[in-house]
Amino acid sequence: MYACVAHGAGDLRVEERPEVDPGVGQVAVRIAYGGICGSDLHYFHDGGVGDFRIRQPLVLGHEVVGRISAGDLPVGTPVGIHPATPCGSCPECLQDQRNICAYSNYLGSAARDPHIQGGFVQELIVRADQVRVLPDDLALRTAVLAEPLSVAIHAVRQAGEGAVDGKRVLVTGAGPIGLLVVAALRQSGASEVIATDLQEAPLALAREVGATQTIQVGAADWPDEIDVAIEASGTAGGLRTCLERVRRGGTVVQVGSLPGGDTAFPGSLLMTRELTLTGAFRFDHEFDTAIAWLAGGLYVDPIVTHTFPLDEARAAFDLATDRTVASKVLLDLRG
Repeated sequence: MYACVAHGAGDLRVEERPEVDPGVGQVAVRIAYGGICGSDLHYFHDGGVGDFRIRQPLVLGHEVVGRISAGDLPVGTPVGIHPATPCGSCPECLQDQRNICAYSNYLGSAARDPHIQGGFVQELIVRADQVRVLPDDLALRTAVLAEPLSVAIHAVRQAGEGAVDGKRVLVTGAGPIGLLVVAALRQSGASEVIATDLQEAPLALAREVGATQTIQVGAADWPDEIDVAIEASGTAGGLRTCLERVRRGGTVVQVGSLPGGDTAFPGSLLMTRELTLTGAFRFDHEFDTAIAWLAGGLYVDPIVTHTFPLDEARAAFDLATDRTVASKVLLDLRG
């Protein structure tokens, strides 16, 4: 059994891992596809994400789908895997905010010591309550987007109940999450979705998945009266754009992962224009919504641009870094 393992900054290896049988309350999943996320790229390039540093070899990956290979579910059942295991007893969990549980474990994360090993492995053992049975007609290559789509849906919901319905919404950053935010906004009833990015290639994808207008950063022609802005680039410049462009009394949602430490932003606008600025972190129940939307035909296929076999993981990570060429890059672990 082979896995994609980060040993430190720039040190990515495909190496053998021992096979493990599932215990009580667990299932084994033969992984088919894994999507490379921005956090995986940070572990690869920087040896960590924010304050979470690699201290021991870490199997990467939390966007994974596959088929049951052992456990209580029938062998061969197609499943998606919810990557989080919150504690269930802290104040946040008891208030149905399990996505911000301080004690949650997350696949492929160095936040704990020992680390929580991830899903870029040919067979993964997880708790039975982490798996979701997928419809037979939902292709696994599409279903692998359920995890990042869940992040996008949560970001849209953080704007408020019905806040985007019939409204003009700005999305800064057209990486995979930004593109899925665009698709989620159209599904949620936004009448106009404006996507911005530094590069034209991701903007072309944004138009394919539902953006009604795209703006390459540096352009001077902006529409008036943006009701809601969702910042998906994870940059101070993107946040500034959202705060400057949203209407008075409007809402800004930060879903892009900003760098650690302080981030400068025009706080005076937050006060004088009475803006609402809120964060969006991971997801919870949205995972089931994402699967239902994908099964219902939500058009997101263009977001997956490349697929590599596991033994070419280094090439996959290198390409995923180049946003002029690639959007969501998958690892095929079925070999």
